Amino acid sequence: PSAAVPSVAVPTRQAPAQAVPAGGAPASAAPSRPRSGPVPVISPLVRRLAREHGVDLRELAGSGPDGLILRSDVERAVAARTEATTARAEATASATDTVVSPGHRTPLKGMRGAVADKLSRSRREIPDATCWVDADATELMHARVAMNSVTGPSAGPKISVLALLARICTAALARFPELNAAVDTERREIVRFDEVHLGFAAQTERGLVVPVVRDAQARDAEALSAEFARLTEAARSGALTPGELTGGTFTLNNYGVFGVDGSTPIINHPEAAMLGVGRITPKPWVHEGELAVRQVVQLSLTFDHRVCDGGTAGGFLRYVADCVEHPAVLLRTL
Repeated sequence: PSAAVPSVAVPTRQAPAQAVPAGGAPASAAPSRPRSGPVPVISPLVRRLAREHGVDLRELAGSGPDGLILRSDVERAVAARTEATTARAEATASATDTVVSPGHRTPLKGMRGAVADKLSRSRREIPDATCWVDADATELMHARVAMNSVTGPSAGPKISVLALLARICTAALARFPELNAAVDTERREIVRFDEVHLGFAAQTERGLVVPVVRDAQARDAEALSAEFARLTEAARSGALTPGELTGGTFTLNNYGVFGVDGSTPIINHPEAAMLGVGRITPKPWVHEGELAVRQVVQLSLTFDHRVCDGGTAGGFLRYVADCVEHPAVLLRTL
């Protein structure tokens, strides 16, 4: 009589045998429906791999002896599922791309291209930092009104706010000359300049330009006002010369004319700093211990951290703010 066989889960021989492809490995085609009965897997590593990747072993046809499911069978199933997911995603993206408008393309060339190159170089090469402070500009505005109210033979051209800020900048740079500088990257040297060639940002129909006022430290408020007016008109008419657009050592950016309070200016490469000035607007302010409405402006200084530390930058900005709040401070350095 035949002996009773213990009930043990063992791989069952499949017939007919699987076809072996040219590569030498048996084909691993999934059956039309999950197999029933014991799963032909011996290695616990294969089971764990399948469990980690969510592969149902009952859906796999093993390539090992007697249909044994090997690690390579599970890895092929995982790879096939990944490829299918990627293909579906690419198909979805392609379908989406076909309905998205291509938009309008504007070549970066001419003045716009030159500005883009210079700004990109500044961001790429200069480790810049920005500090800012709010200042009460009420007294500065009163001083300007007084200057422009003079009549008779001693009356000169109207003094602009930009000219007063420029005069404050040159006085501040005399105290903090570290910021009137540039970095020579090839020689690894900081170059400090004796003269202040003051650039100022001017928006034109052709784009942003930065004309330069030569020897700004030697000009008074009247001369600065006249030179700002001349260069601004030349910028708007496109008559600026290359010499009037290059050689700056420090830039003043009055973005307050656009009605905004603050900004973090990008340094005009290869200079070391730029002072940004927001709009001067009425705001609540504590003045002489009492809450009052004052003319407040936000000042921001972006500086090259290679030429100085925060103490120098903060000292420069604090001196500028003090002069804005108390214009008489300038009398000590005139």
